Amino acid sequence: MERREIGADGATRPLTMRLDKDVAVPMRVGDTLRANIFRPEEPGRYPVLVTLGPYGKDVHISQFMPSAWEQIEQRHPEILAASSCKHLVFETPDPEVWVPHGYVVMKVDSRGAGKSPGFLDVNSPSESRDLYDAIEWAAAHEWSNGKVGLLGISYYAAGQWMVAALRPPHLAAILPWQGTFDFYRDRTRQDGIFAAGFTHSWWPRSVLRNQHGNPESPFLDIVTGARSTGPASFSKQELAANRTDYIADVLAHPLRDDWYKARSADLSKVDLPALVVANWGGLGLHLRGTIAGYDGIASPDKWLKIQSGSYFITFLQPKNIALQRRFFDRYLKSIDNGWEREPRVTIEVRSHDDGIAGLVEGTQWPLPETEFVCWHLDAADKSLGRETPRADRSLSYQALSDGATFVSPSLAQETWIAGPVRLTLWASSDTVDMDVFATLRAFSPAGDEVTFLSAIDPKCPISQGWLRASHRKLDAALSTEYRPVHTHDEVQPLVPGDAYRLDIEIWPTSVALPAGYRLALTVQGKDFERADEPGPFKGSGFFTHESDIDRPPAIFGGTHTLHTGAVRDSVLFVPVLPRHPAR
Repeated sequence: MERREIGADGATRPLTMRLDKDVAVPMRVGDTLRANIFRPEEPGRYPVLVTLGPYGKDVHISQFMPSAWEQIEQRHPEILAASSCKHLVFETPDPEVWVPHGYVVMKVDSRGAGKSPGFLDVNSPSESRDLYDAIEWAAAHEWSNGKVGLLGISYYAAGQWMVAALRPPHLAAILPWQGTFDFYRDRTRQDGIFAAGFTHSWWPRSVLRNQHGNPESPFLDIVTGARSTGPASFSKQELAANRTDYIADVLAHPLRDDWYKARSADLSKVDLPALVVANWGGLGLHLRGTIAGYDGIASPDKWLKIQSGSYFITFLQPKNIALQRRFFDRYLKSIDNGWEREPRVTIEVRSHDDGIAGLVEGTQWPLPETEFVCWHLDAADKSLGRETPRADRSLSYQALSDGATFVSPSLAQETWIAGPVRLTLWASSDTVDMDVFATLRAFSPAGDEVTFLSAIDPKCPISQGWLRASHRKLDAALSTEYRPVHTHDEVQPLVPGDAYRLDIEIWPTSVALPAGYRLALTVQGKDFERADEPGPFKGSGFFTHESDIDRPPAIFGGTHTLHTGAVRDSVLFVPVLPRHPAR
């Protein structure tokens, strides 16, 4: 039960916070991990929120991600007013806004990271078992009420699906905030294509800098000022021997084999209450897998909210912390607060000028009233039309060029788009394989492109999708009329010159387009970019796929041909809401 101090005036006051630092948390196998435990000074039994990951429980956000901290300082006084942010660690909850409300926050350095010794093996089954053990350890303590919840962003959200499928007895609820469940399709290989840009950046910068015993780590402990990676100092050879070779492991497994399956959750085993929050700005990493995680879990008590803006900033905003607390109050404290009346699905629909056009609510994903409008590609004039082209046509482009862009006529009325997008494309190559990069765009009557500030790029298009043609085999059990899912369990080479039907998932999206705007679809054999952009990010941020190992130019640099018409009807299916709320 939640405890509050009651003053002489009868008013309740927040609980005061204590920090138990670098607490030893024994694992069932091998090493003892280290945790920071923030809890009320006042004796009592409280629910526990647990995080476990490699970014460093002692590393302040201003060190780990200076740009995010700068954004908070300059643009979000509401976050600074709610907390001193002294203990704010990247992608994990701020204990100052939880402990005074009767919660314990426990942050654990994962094995081989920060203060925790051991072999560093991120996103692995062993890491999931460690999180299981941390949950059960926390639940057994005198300051715990025996109910544990999981709350975190990105890495600290993705791991929730895995451990929830293991069903720790005292795990009572999860709240993954923008974190994919699918280690293959989303995190490392976008539908068969190696995510080289993100992987080569994330592994050394986000993980290796905080490896346990790294004497060259730039990160300092928030409290002590000492190095965040512990007192031990290992040589480069010792550090390399004490970790997996993450990039080599990913490249060694081009298909979704048993190695990958062991790193993606069995959603059918996740049956506990879940509040799942996705963000449109997560294109290229977490967006699709967060929504698919919600859709696939077996829990009867699940809710989905899709937001816009910065996935990290929204996590910390007081209005969203209040939302998180309502959920956990219900399932970790058994407070009858009416949470069950919350709409099952709530979607922020973006406006064409990167604002919020409005909220739409429903009972499921995609929204039941969604109409999938067909836009047919026509190679004759590079158009998108509502009718199937009468004549069969084809057009060719060099794979590593800007490809081909198909444009619709002006929209006759305001159109609200919200949901998954599917592209059926007939294509051929003069080599034995091809990669398809499909980008959904929109333009104003003046020709200005509709773009959004996102986690990957300051001018992100409406959405993107990817597919390696040799991975075109569909998973009949998981695919739906609006979402093609591929098995990625075998390579089916192309016969040069032969046309193949490719069913491509363009990631879910939302936008409200005014009358007069036009939709556009760009298809090419390389990452989308705008050549005239002056900055380093030109449309796809660092979520790029250039790798001569995974994409040898002799195979993926050939000539691609798209086919349209009655015989080979290439179609873009766009999710349109027939009704939308007033502004």
